[in-house]
Amino acid sequence: MTVITRFAPSPTGDLHIGGARTALYSWLHARSKGGKFVLRIEDTDLERSTPEAVQAIMDGMNWLELDWDDGPIFQTDRFGRYKEVINQLLAEQKAYPCFCSRERLDTLREQQMANKQKPRYDGRCRNLTGSQIDLEQDHVIRFKNPQQGAVSFNDVVKGKITIANKELDDLIIARTDGSPTYNFTVVVDDMDMGITQVIRGDDHINNTPRQINIFMALAAKVPDYGHVPMILGDDGKKLSKRHGAVSVIQYRDDGYLPQAVLNYLVRLGWSHGDQEIFSRDEMIALFDVNHINKAPSAFNTEKLNWLNQHYIKVSPIDEIMPHLNWHLDKQAINLADGPDIAEILPEFAERVQTLSDLAMVLKPYYCDFDSFDPKAAKKHLRPAAKEALILVRQKLSALEVWNSDAIQSAINQTAEELSIGMGKVGMPLRVAVTGAGMSPAIDLTLKWVGVTRCLARISMAIEFIQAREQAG
Repeated sequence: MTVITRFAPSPTGDLHIGGARTALYSWLHARSKGGKFVLRIEDTDLERSTPEAVQAIMDGMNWLELDWDDGPIFQTDRFGRYKEVINQLLAEQKAYPCFCSRERLDTLREQQMANKQKPRYDGRCRNLTGSQIDLEQDHVIRFKNPQQGAVSFNDVVKGKITIANKELDDLIIARTDGSPTYNFTVVVDDMDMGITQVIRGDDHINNTPRQINIFMALAAKVPDYGHVPMILGDDGKKLSKRHGAVSVIQYRDDGYLPQAVLNYLVRLGWSHGDQEIFSRDEMIALFDVNHINKAPSAFNTEKLNWLNQHYIKVSPIDEIMPHLNWHLDKQAINLADGPDIAEILPEFAERVQTLSDLAMVLKPYYCDFDSFDPKAAKKHLRPAAKEALILVRQKLSALEVWNSDAIQSAINQTAEELSIGMGKVGMPLRVAVTGAGMSPAIDLTLKWVGVTRCLARISMAIEFIQAREQAG
């Protein structure tokens, strides 16, 4: 039997981290078994579904490189099929029209809650016949849930789950306007698409007994289920926007590599011994849905940052550049205006945790600036540094070759002639040529900034100090 899994998001917002993990687990299960992965867009909520949200889901999936074999399949394209199955259930007396008004249902709910009963439909229209049924009146279609027995299924994550049918009411499968509802369309889609395993968040676990009963009514094979625990923030509460970025695309915009996010997500509820770093191929080879943890996992941004820095350091440049280019463009950085990125990237990979930070520290090597970091300038561009900057500028401008050795020699000579420590030359010089106080070795920094920019920026720093002197 071919394993077929699916990811079925509702296009009412961005693809969030919880959904991305569900997609990853479903994708890995299909890939590890040589099966198929289906992308289905559950867009029957016409009021909340938007084309922008569909695009956000597609962007997130493509950025993570979670490719699908079938899809995207839109539920709104299948309304004719849903109507066909509803008519089948009506003809087999496994569904029925319900004429209860919203007012009656609200009153019933209030009474049940006042009596400390579980709110549920009381089945008033379940056995209407003949003249009692007038399909010209507003009505919904309800599924006739079995009233006896229980629904049992072996959840691959949670274990055996049993729900008595008396706990389930007759759910609506078609609204007054004829549009189908979620629990019904999911079953028809999973049935038609031959879905063998459903991996989804455990917020859906209450839907599963209802869906299984519809599968049974349609004499369809019930898929295996695995309900994955929710993701918590580091404070133990459900992950939300207050914990920082939760949208997949936001992580892209914040400078994370997709392989780092995937590696982090796969470990956020699943493990293979003590292994922390997984390539995509290793994930596919080692993933076992039976090893998904039962307990919720807590999101840890520090761990994600550590992984992201690891991938920045070890990934080949041709894997990093497609993602780094997005951030370079955002900072208006043109790599043709500076040193070879392949030469300088290893020096900076050790110093940053995100691509957005990497783009920021690279900027002085490719773009001019007109101001200095205030904190660094206050500390290092003081009147005492002016003499050293004037002298080192003279020596640098006299160099016949612009390489690390020559630059370092000019700096050393400046310190010796002024009888000062290297730090009193190097730190003001570093702030002058980069605008800030952090950079690789000073000789490499000046080499990569280039002679023209270095001399102009040192002059700017000298003028900055003179202006401070005049201001008192």
